[in-house]
Amino acid sequence: MLRAATRRLSTAAAPKKIAVLAGDGIGPEVMTEAVKVLDRACELFPSLSLEYSHALIGGAAYEAHGVHFPDATRDLCNASDAILFGSVGGPVEEQHLPKWKDAEKNSLLGLRQAFDLSVNVRPAKVWPTLSHASPLRTEIVEAGVDMVIIRELLGGIYFGEHKTVGDDAMDVCTYSAEQIRRPLEFAFEAAKQRRGKLTVVDKANVLDTSRLWRRVATEMHKEHPEVEMEFMYVDNAAMQLIKAPTHFDVICTENMFGDILSDAASVLPGSLGLMPSASLGSKVYLYEPSGGSAPGIANLGVANPAAQILSAAMMLRYSLDAAPAAAAIEAAVDEAIAAGVVTSDVAKPNQPTCTTSDFGNAVVAALRA
Repeated sequence: MLRAATRRLSTAAAPKKIAVLAGDGIGPEVMTEAVKVLDRACELFPSLSLEYSHALIGGAAYEAHGVHFPDATRDLCNASDAILFGSVGGPVEEQHLPKWKDAEKNSLLGLRQAFDLSVNVRPAKVWPTLSHASPLRTEIVEAGVDMVIIRELLGGIYFGEHKTVGDDAMDVCTYSAEQIRRPLEFAFEAAKQRRGKLTVVDKANVLDTSRLWRRVATEMHKEHPEVEMEFMYVDNAAMQLIKAPTHFDVICTENMFGDILSDAASVLPGSLGLMPSASLGSKVYLYEPSGGSAPGIANLGVANPAAQILSAAMMLRYSLDAAPAAAAIEAAVDEAIAAGVVTSDVAKPNQPTCTTSDFGNAVVAALRA
């Protein structure tokens, strides 16, 4: 089930082992471009050495093995330094088929639970040359939208008790202080490396779990006095994301609120193809684009690989202690976009567009040590 596709790119250091799970739909196409960019980064940064091992997940895994998250894939991930994930799922009209039914839930939730991936990190920024693609007014996005949403990923109502009896239903939301501390610790550190501002989003006027979030955040703030911290109700936060997104630097919140707010923020750049993410745990971390498998455009060469490439950069920063290489990749993506090398999802009317591969080549060309 594992394809023999490992490759040592440098002999200057022991290679870091990367589990590559391209998945379904556009996953393999955009993953090819991310690996291409990583290959070039290894050439430019001699201390960076990667070894890839590919495995099946999602619909592709079900087709071959009858399960969405095979044991062999789990074992490979467990033996790796990081997981570079593509996307899973199939056409909406075929979701009833075993191959696609619950493919995303079984794959992603399986990975999150197997590797304790409790902290989700999702950056959202608007590139100045792509302000036309954002649904917001030009004067809002040109002020500089650049935020990171940090979401607790293994607690809250999604993982509580769910029960339906006749016409009554119940969904239970629970949190412990320890569950809350993990994303908040990362959020405080992220704020120190950015503009120094943290917004903790909750619904403390109604929910006891939110009051616990506030108590824990207040206690932890004493250890990070250099960070400016504020609390904001989730309904107001949803409004401010659209009305005044420049207000935010780092947002930290619980599972369901983070799910909703990060999806809302994902439209700000103008395309999910620009949205990377990381899921951090106690051992191996997972990196994936925020968009789905987009089966309708698979194998057409039009998918935007920027999010997959930027997810690879996050992998270098958070898992492989290779921040200079990560920054170089991010700068190369910025340069390619600024030069007008864009896929059709973010192009202006009548603007020439590039293919998936063209964009990857432009990032490779712009990469500098």
